[in-house]
This record gives sequence, C-alpha cells and structure tokens, in this order.
Amino acid sequence: MSSWKRDAASGLIVLAPLLVSAYIIAWLFMKIAGLPFLVGLSSFAYFGGAITIPGVLVRVGIVLAVFTALVFSIGYLMRTTLGSVMENTIDGIMNRVPGLRIVYNASKMAAETALSDTNQLQKPVKIETWNGLRMTAFKTGKQAEDGRELLFLPTAPNITTGFVIEVEQSEITETDETVEDALTRILSAGFGENSNEGIPINVTDEASDRQETPPSP
Repeated sequence: MSSWKRDAASGLIVLAPLLVSAYIIAWLFMKIAGLPFLVGLSSFAYFGGAITIPGVLVRVGIVLAVFTALVFSIGYLMRTTLGSVMENTIDGIMNRVPGLRIVYNASKMAAETALSDTNQLQKPVKIETWNGLRMTAFKTGKQAEDGRELLFLPTAPNITTGFVIEVEQSEITETDETVEDALTRILSAGFGENSNEGIPINVTDEASDRQETPPSP
C-alpha cells in the first residue's frame, strides 16, 4: 500500500509543476491572442499554401515583439538624462493620485527589488530571534534611515507572506548557503533536501551492548 502511494506522490511532484506552468502559459497565450485590436489578423500562407501560419500565432508574435522592443527601448532611454526626467515626471503624476499611488509605489518597489542587479539581493542570512532560536531571512540590499539592514523574513511554507525587519549588522550571521537551498528548506517547511550533507551520527545498538556487557556479580 505504501509503495503505490509513494509512486503516486513522486509522479505528482514531477507532473504538478509542469501542469500548472502549462496552464499559466496557455492562459496568457489565449489572453494575448484575444486582444480586440488584433482579432482582425488572419492566417498567413506562404509558398502557395504549403506553409500556413495560424492567425493566433501571428497575433501573439506581434504582441511579444512589440513588448520586447518597448522594454529595450525604454531601458535604453532610462540611461539618458531624458529618461530620468520622464521617470521623475511619471512618479510625480502617479503620486498625486489618491489610492493609486500606493499601488504604483508598491509595484515599483517590488519590481526594483526583484530585478535589481545587486550581489546582496535576496542573499540568505541567519538571525537570532529569541532564546537562541535562529530564523532564515533574506537581504533586500536596502537600509533603514539609522543604517540598519532591511531583511525580509518569510513564513513557511508560504514565502509570499512574511515580515520586513530592521536588524543591526552585528546581529546578522552570514552563511555560504545559496538562495535555492534556503528557499527549498522554507517552502518544504524544513523537509526539503539541499546540497549539504547531513551530520553523521553514531548509533549504538542497545541490544548488542547488552549481549557484550557481562552481568555484574
């Protein structure tokens, strides 16, 4: 009974992420293909109809190409003075809109944190909370006004929630652990495997000790 349960669990562990990823990709594909201003595009035939590109692929390809070009164009523009002026102008306009400025600033901060090219981004560290207990946190690369490090302390197994804490640098324990190993441990609630080998433990067989030890007179 336990054998087929183990096989089923192993199969689901492999298939579930693939199915979820495929569903998300298919959902995004259909959303892009259903954009109103692209519905009129039909299929394209080449070489007398020998090769036909479906209209849905044409629509999705156009959207991805335009989006990619827009991302690189804006990214190049941001390296110039004009790009900085435009960014400050957009920030000023969005910050004047009540309610929307909260969503805008939170989204911008999340994008900067996730895409920023810094060596300290999401670096796992250890912090001592209370009574000698240690918890895993991640560096954000930011500091508070008084110079303390801003860390993100995720919850397990849901890492999308947690706490943003300010910690003195002297209270942070640096580790050689990778982000993947730390996330694996948190997402699996401590049951996941990582690249580190376990500590060997000497196990003594009590039954054999009783046989080898002579009885006391």
